[in-house]
Amino acid sequence: MEIIAYAAAAFIGISLGLIGGGGSIMTVPVLVYLFGTNPLLATSYSLFIVGSTSMVGAYSNYRKGLVSFKTALLFGLTSISTVFLTRKFLIPLIPEHIAQFGSFELTAGILTMVLFAILMVAAAVAMINSGRNKEATRSVGKTELNVPKLLGYGITIGLATGLLGAGGGFLLIPTLVLLVGLQMKEAVGTSLLIIALNSLVGFTGDQGHFQIDWPFLIKVTAIAIAGIFIGGAINKNIDGSKLKIGFGWFILLMGILIITKELILNN
Repeated sequence: MEIIAYAAAAFIGISLGLIGGGGSIMTVPVLVYLFGTNPLLATSYSLFIVGSTSMVGAYSNYRKGLVSFKTALLFGLTSISTVFLTRKFLIPLIPEHIAQFGSFELTAGILTMVLFAILMVAAAVAMINSGRNKEATRSVGKTELNVPKLLGYGITIGLATGLLGAGGGFLLIPTLVLLVGLQMKEAVGTSLLIIALNSLVGFTGDQGHFQIDWPFLIKVTAIAIAGIFIGGAINKNIDGSKLKIGFGWFILLMGILIITKELILNN
């Protein structure tokens, strides 16, 4: 099982290198179901793993001139602060035992995984649709910057990242393309920088709330980062749109299985 778990950690980075995102949505399920990590602690670990791997990806895109720092900082005004405040003050307020429905007990762990599964389903649908609709991957040209809407999206993505430890790239990329008018490749690079900043700053908000197993966390993170370079090498010979559709269906299936396990099999 441990070998499978570390292989899955590598797959997180490989998917990031292949399609520029999506792999982070698997981090929490891998930590919870394969490594046996507590769900709330897994969201904290996920922030560090996703943040570190995304920073490596962002640096690679920066060297190619595919990162808009102005957009990343503007978006970060709300998203980064929302992530930090969520991890620092909101997460500690979540009780372990939330509610009782007959024989079913809703715990913080179950709620975390169900919400995460819902996010997985949303991410899967977005990946499948973007893979099928190649028009969505083209540049929309320059558009008038809607700052209030951009800041609103920043808060939404910050909450999702803070609560669930997911990067939110499937939400970020369409936002950067449609609201900011970035080229698709530049949107991917900028998205990785925003995800890295969101996740790593959010992780700092966890300090004092969890006991971190640093050797384990560094090991998993290093494997995921190595996966980025493997994925980047493979990406040169694979149709990214077809790959995104296949990965989207896989994420959709995993989301449904998690909901079934947590709400039905645990009952």
